[in-house]
Amino acid sequence: MDKALFIGMSGAKQNMLSQRAHANNLANVNTTGFKKDFAQARSMPVFGEHHPTRAYAMAERPGTDLSAGALMQTGRKMDVAIEGEGWLAIQNNLGEEVFTRSGSLQIDVNGLVRLASGEMVLGNGGPVALPPFDNVQVGADGTVSIVPVGGPPDQLVEVDRLKLVNPPREALEKGLDGFIHRKADQAIDGEEPADAALRVASGFLESSNVNAVEEMISNLQLSRQYEMQVKVMSTANENSEAAARLLQNL
Repeated sequence: MDKALFIGMSGAKQNMLSQRAHANNLANVNTTGFKKDFAQARSMPVFGEHHPTRAYAMAERPGTDLSAGALMQTGRKMDVAIEGEGWLAIQNNLGEEVFTRSGSLQIDVNGLVRLASGEMVLGNGGPVALPPFDNVQVGADGTVSIVPVGGPPDQLVEVDRLKLVNPPREALEKGLDGFIHRKADQAIDGEEPADAALRVASGFLESSNVNAVEEMISNLQLSRQYEMQVKVMSTANENSEAAARLLQNL
């Protein structure tokens, strides 16, 4: 294979991978609690039965921007946003404890508190489950209180407390399920301890930390790079055809 053709082909592929990461960020610009992924390229030597004299650019996702988004007021009592640092502990579909900043909470027919996407929200003793109630509210410290059915409106009964955690940022990574996990080499024995100092704002949700303008500009730059790589492949093909014609005329 012509070396220039291979360089153009591999470059175009890596540009497509980078575009996919930015496109995913842009698609989630309105997803509450979403954390954008970084995308970068690094040099990767070509391995094989030869001297390692060649290196190509390889696109990768080196990490996730865990900075907080802006708070949006919704007025809904079961919407909560974490103020400052910290995460809401939930249970994913595999039964694992994972973390999120998305606080759009729902109560199912069994009284279990879940995210809008269906994952169970954890409290101090496991999934948060509410008995029948006339009213419910979430306190600034994450305490979930209810007015029992038939009880006076001012009779609030504390049921559970949302499990709020604050592990070190360097120990966290985004999983394929979109939630935040502890890195395998940063695992701890048992469950993540709750942090009593964390606070939530009821009636608010945290917006995505994606900057739509930045993502669109990055995609345009990558698109131009992709076109350049395709041009390299086209030029390599034209050179190959010209060389073939020369050989036919000899």
